[in-house]
Amino acid sequence: MKRTETPGILNINSSLYKTRLSARFLNRKPYKPADPKMIKSFIPGTVLDILVKKGQIVKKGDDLMILDAMKMQNKLKCSSEGTVKKIFVNKGDKVSKGTDLLELE
Repeated sequence: MKRTETPGILNINSSLYKTRLSARFLNRKPYKPADPKMIKSFIPGTVLDILVKKGQIVKKGDDLMILDAMKMQNKLKCSSEGTVKKIFVNKGDKVSKGTDLLELE
């Protein structure tokens, strides 16, 4: 396997360092900050119950749904105020990590 490296400059705390960047590093998926209005599954599991309805107004800390994962029931709580715009899953659905569960507006 051929390993290609490209010279690059790395900036750490305003100090510049010359380094070699591998092809794997250069081809990585760019970082994308999490959208606080999009609620995603943090672990694979099964949706046990959906505690909100489309159009419902929710406050920070309100329970949104219950996700069963690894024999534990996890209550997903709202991280900000908003209105439930769309629910992407149904009760009983199996979801993987990172699956969109619901969207707030």
